[in-house]
Amino acid sequence: MAEMGKGVTAGKLAINVQKRLTRAQEKVLQKLGKADETRDAAFEEMVANFNKQMVEGTKLQKDLKTYVTAVKTLHDASRRLQDCLADMYEPDWFGKEEMDALAEDTDTLWLDYHQSITDKSVTCMDTYLTQFPDIKARIAKRDRKMVDFDSARHHFGSLQKGKKKDEAKIAKAEEDLGRAQKIFEELNVELQDELPALWDSRVGVYVNTFQSLAGHQEKFHRDMSKLSQNLNDIMTKLEEQRQLKKDGTAAAKTEDGAKSEEADDSKSVSPAQKSAVTNGSDGELPQGFLYKVKAVHDYAATDGDELELKMGDVVLVLGFDNPDEQDDGWLMGVKESQWLQEKDASAKGVFPENFTQKF
Repeated sequence: MAEMGKGVTAGKLAINVQKRLTRAQEKVLQKLGKADETRDAAFEEMVANFNKQMVEGTKLQKDLKTYVTAVKTLHDASRRLQDCLADMYEPDWFGKEEMDALAEDTDTLWLDYHQSITDKSVTCMDTYLTQFPDIKARIAKRDRKMVDFDSARHHFGSLQKGKKKDEAKIAKAEEDLGRAQKIFEELNVELQDELPALWDSRVGVYVNTFQSLAGHQEKFHRDMSKLSQNLNDIMTKLEEQRQLKKDGTAAAKTEDGAKSEEADDSKSVSPAQKSAVTNGSDGELPQGFLYKVKAVHDYAATDGDELELKMGDVVLVLGFDNPDEQDDGWLMGVKESQWLQEKDASAKGVFPENFTQKF
């Protein structure tokens, strides 16, 4: 027998063509009302649910991939911002090493987040949707076999009702009917078991997908918040140091001017008068005074060497006797009210700088 293609013989091709013609004829007769059609309302509802489930799952998969693409875009934008900041940040500025480490940690966090939602959420949806094409193909096959069954049933019935009965043809038609019925019912039973189970599975898939996504989002934003706070602290400290340097320069100029003026005045002032002027300056401010700050929050001292602050307290900031003893973020000082009353600098103590504001 002549070959018609990859394993398809002319005879097989003819059989397939005949099947399609028979099905087409049967569908026409059914639409015209000249042949009854096997109907199963419960199964049709299952198929409607299947189609709805497939459409929803495909849309969710598409939107998840769009979200992952947006995360990648945000990651790229974040990296460019960090690179820009690193290029502008001068080596002698405060926190240069911390800034470099923070940029690296931020990049790693974005990478981990992108990989996590890809592996857990997107891959979960991809796996879930792989089963739909096969089931869709079997639903279509079941519909074809149902038409074959109806056609065989009608053919057998017409032979039985004929005036001239051909027992051989009737036997053959009955055999064809039994075979068509068996094939149809096997497919029908399988799908009636699978479709409801697939429909119910969507809840678990959606829960796992969004629960995983929410968990990764929560962790990412929590960790990113810490990095953002660190960046803010570095920027705040950098500005404070710039301001201190600026104030220190201005103070040095003022002191030089005062010394020059004092030198000029000393030429016309007696030794007794000069001594009186000096002792007045010593009584106004404690030794080592730098500048004043005002408490913007209450602070409860937790150690004997700390100052207790109430909002509004004015503190005279003093230099540390040993600069190595100063911890980052802490200042030494004495309350102005206490100094004015007692003129005793021994009442000084340390306090957190971020609880006060310089003025």
